[in-house]
Amino acid sequence: MVPLLRVFHVRDARLPVIGALVALAWLTLAIWGQSPYGRYLDHGQWLQSGFVGGFVGTICRAVPAGTALFAGLVYVAAWLLMTVAMMLPTTMPLLAIFARMTADRDDRGLLLTLVVAGYLSIWTAFGLIAHLADMSLHAAVATNVFLSVNSWIVGVIVLALAGAFQFSKLKYRCLDKCRTPFSFINEHWRGQAVRRQSFLLGLHHGLFCVGCCWAIMLLMFLVGTGSVGWMLMIGAVMALEKNARWGRRLSASLGVVLLLASTSIVALNL
Repeated sequence: MVPLLRVFHVRDARLPVIGALVALAWLTLAIWGQSPYGRYLDHGQWLQSGFVGGFVGTICRAVPAGTALFAGLVYVAAWLLMTVAMMLPTTMPLLAIFARMTADRDDRGLLLTLVVAGYLSIWTAFGLIAHLADMSLHAAVATNVFLSVNSWIVGVIVLALAGAFQFSKLKYRCLDKCRTPFSFINEHWRGQAVRRQSFLLGLHHGLFCVGCCWAIMLLMFLVGTGSVGWMLMIGAVMALEKNARWGRRLSASLGVVLLLASTSIVALNL
């Protein structure tokens, strides 16, 4: 693994721009969460808001499938902000190495942007899939009397799934790819068709990042997708897991904590 501080260089002027983008995402989420429209960060609640009866309600009535369309657009915006805030910092070592490798190119800024775009597009796709699955789960709970009364079972399943995944071979295979950014770039970067390869580099890194962190990210649906505090905590855990020297050992410890939490919930509700 490349030490985090060693990969940064004073000539990498583009990296502070990415850092500013991350800070802006956190600031936007914090302001959004404290605003009257903070409920829209929780995609399960926006339909119950009075705002829908106003301007948004008019849009939803005028556009075919407008309600679903607006729900999707609001969710994509919130998820993108959350991804930039939580996940982009975890990939800064790779971006820093890539920036140094392309420092002499005139199109270096565009190439770095394409890497980021590829990375975020994978997380956006995952977010949409998770959103649809979450909506289906809410619908199932609403129509099932047993689950409606015992909704804690859903939380137990999510915690147990996230905990068990921390011990899987897939978890560690993807984590090792994320923890070796220099080797990863050497494997996927050939310097030919550079724009396409830059975007594909971001895509591939995003795939391994999702493979490593998807189960932990599901916890956001459990604690609330609009909770900035939980975002900070979960984002910090993923950043340490991927970039700290001892981060790989954190995976098993986190798995134990999650499994104990799910067991405790079962014991309290039986």
